[in-house]
Amino acid sequence: MRTAALRQCLTPAFFDALLPSRGLCGRQPWRGGAAAAAAARKITENAKKSLASLKRQNPRLEPTLAIVQAHNDDLIQEINKNFAKEVGLHVIHICLPEGSSKDEIVGEILKLNEDPNVHGLALDLPENLYSSKVLNAVKPEKDVDGLSDVNLGHLVRDDSDCLVPPAASAVMGLLEDLDGKRVLLVGVTGAVGIALQCMLQKEGAATMSCWWTSPQLQTKLHHADVVISSTKPDDVPASWIKPGTTVISCSRELLSGRHDYGQQHNRASESAVGYLAVAVRMQNMVKNMERWIQSQQYRKWDLHCLKLQPLSPVPSDIEISRAQSPKAVDVLAKEIGLLTDEIEIYGQTKAKVRLSLLERLKDQPDGKYVLVAGITPTPLGEGKSTVTIGLVQALTAHLNINSFACLRQPSQGPTFGIKGGAAGGGYAQVIPMEEFNLHLTGDIHAITAANNLLAAAIDARILHENTQSDKTLYNRLVPVVNGKRGFSPIQLARLKRLGINKTNSETLTEEEISKFARLDIDPSTITWQRVVDTNDRFLRKITVGQADTEKGFVRQAQFDIAVASEIMAILALSTSLQDMKERLGKIVVANDKKGEPVTAEDLGVTGALAVLMKDAIKPTLMQTLEGTPVFVHAGPFANIAHGNSSVLADKIALKLVGEKGFVVTEAGFGADIGMEKFFNIKCRASGLVPSVVVLVATVRALKMHGGGPNVTAGVPLKKEYTEENLQLVADGCCNLQKQIQITQLFGVPVVVALNIFKTDSPAEIDLVCKIAKQSGAFDAVPCDHWSAGGSGAVKLAQAVEKAASQENSFKYLYSLEPTRSSPLTCSCPPQPVGRNIGRNDSSH
Repeated sequence: MRTAALRQCLTPAFFDALLPSRGLCGRQPWRGGAAAAAAARKITENAKKSLASLKRQNPRLEPTLAIVQAHNDDLIQEINKNFAKEVGLHVIHICLPEGSSKDEIVGEILKLNEDPNVHGLALDLPENLYSSKVLNAVKPEKDVDGLSDVNLGHLVRDDSDCLVPPAASAVMGLLEDLDGKRVLLVGVTGAVGIALQCMLQKEGAATMSCWWTSPQLQTKLHHADVVISSTKPDDVPASWIKPGTTVISCSRELLSGRHDYGQQHNRASESAVGYLAVAVRMQNMVKNMERWIQSQQYRKWDLHCLKLQPLSPVPSDIEISRAQSPKAVDVLAKEIGLLTDEIEIYGQTKAKVRLSLLERLKDQPDGKYVLVAGITPTPLGEGKSTVTIGLVQALTAHLNINSFACLRQPSQGPTFGIKGGAAGGGYAQVIPMEEFNLHLTGDIHAITAANNLLAAAIDARILHENTQSDKTLYNRLVPVVNGKRGFSPIQLARLKRLGINKTNSETLTEEEISKFARLDIDPSTITWQRVVDTNDRFLRKITVGQADTEKGFVRQAQFDIAVASEIMAILALSTSLQDMKERLGKIVVANDKKGEPVTAEDLGVTGALAVLMKDAIKPTLMQTLEGTPVFVHAGPFANIAHGNSSVLADKIALKLVGEKGFVVTEAGFGADIGMEKFFNIKCRASGLVPSVVVLVATVRALKMHGGGPNVTAGVPLKKEYTEENLQLVADGCCNLQKQIQITQLFGVPVVVALNIFKTDSPAEIDLVCKIAKQSGAFDAVPCDHWSAGGSGAVKLAQAVEKAASQENSFKYLYSLEPTRSSPLTCSCPPQPVGRNIGRNDSSH
């Protein structure tokens, strides 16, 4: 029977008072109660010191141990809490009712596995619930009791980072001088039994095991020097155990004191084993914290690149993509240092990466930041995406330098048009190509849904305001819930903007009710359109509201392509979920009849838009043909937005590559649009500083700028582009020179990447590189990654690495603060820039 005195003696400081002192006859393997008390006290003190040291190094550390129990024994709960308090741990008990099923327990375990605030997980269950299913439901990295198959495998292999099950460790802590001793395990099975046998054999003991019902039990008990047992049945007489035998119970009821083995044996007190086991559990928790902290630190990459075997002639892009077998995305994630709870897997080759990584690696220095831009392109595009992929393949697969490519997600408009996909090309691609080019992970669909929800809210609000009185409209906007009418937080914010400093919905005057309830949108000023991610020309001008239910409210409207939505631009510039929500709320959709702007926040849909975008804000992880990592995220066009992939993808990648690694991102259109918007808009939003600009050029485009005939998509090139013509090339280099000068104005070194084609002559290639260097480029390098993969861009990668080590004097060319000074003027002499080809930005 438990006594009040027992309850008062739960802390390690009183541990020795609970342990009886027993005289031993001769040299026995039992260490004695006082030694056990000292061991438990030492374990607790060491764990306390270790944890205190961890907390000094990590001031915000709040180690939490969750214990799932399915019984009503509050004594064990108290003991765990007292030991944890002594060590400095926070413990939460999840007390399930007696009779809970294994499935119910597993369900609770799975919740705790995914709780980032829980660092360790232990189980206190009835004996019959310790099944393999239950034990292996615990994540190995949270398995404080060390009972999962993964941990036991480490123990059997004698790995240094394994955790010893507390009960097994307590038993071993009470034994000494085991070499040559015969140890019998009676009824001790499962994970604890495996751990004990393994540890006993390592100490030189001969182990035997049997059940209490075994016919050979009496014989085995008589020959054993040490008996380690579960609860002894009453029908097994203590006389079967020979005098002088050490008997230790490792029952789940270690602290109950219910067992009777007689007085003539060296019996280890159940309390001794139990308290020592709890001390070891806390020690294991502290070890777990050490491992957890280590896991949160930046990890060196262990990337295994994929081999390429380029063919000649080069097959089609889709044939190349399908001929390569990509790594499983969870394997890639592990190779680059992502934790298992930082990715959300979509199939075999795609995964979302959670923004929590930024908090984990906040102290990790960023890598080098490289922008790939291009000269003014032809309608065929000059291969910025291909250069981007070729460059990271060269850096990582061939120079062993960590690198990440960050690309925009392609729209289905150009994908199903003349332009085609945007995964790169040849042997410098993102794979699988069709996964990249089509739905990916649904981000554009989320943007479409959010955009059209806002469009629907505009028309619905106009309809309701046109057909309802102020009071009716107010009652629908602020409905009675549970007998009470109250404002939502977004409505309180609107009241504040209107200058109505009231929080009680019953106290508004009629004038205030009208002011609050009516937006008075002027339909002729609506700028927010519906979107669809398809080239559907017949939706460019439509009429809405023709159904009878719309009561004659008809207006002209239109559909834009989905990636032209302002929500796409917001996604690309957001730095967090909260930042995105705030940006969404500021969207201006129209003016009211007084000429004042009406926002998404005024319509009360900000939260709905944010929840539709909650997954879209996470970048998507993919890989190149050579198995190097790629982020695909956001895809605003450059001619109507800023034409760059997301700030968040770049920030996460810069942490993952490490201080000496490279993140290579791409700006749409030519450098005079995409690159300038990268500097002036994206870098301002992110606070990031670019290290190098890679300026992509082609002999084909330079010839066009030098006066060559028009280049038309789908039409064979004229002979001027397929035959050597040095004069056309020289004349067209004015465009390249101007783009180099623009880059230099921002203070960033520029490397020219000449994307070569089979029709380019050596003389033309040499001429372009010579002019580029003379015009101020740090270097100019011909590249054939399209036909050779990363090996064809190694010289480019080496040039970029050298350029990134140069002093960087990046600066903005204008301030955001309004001034009375004259407009910005360029100090460069006027230069012809060749033809500026107007086209939609479908080149990624």
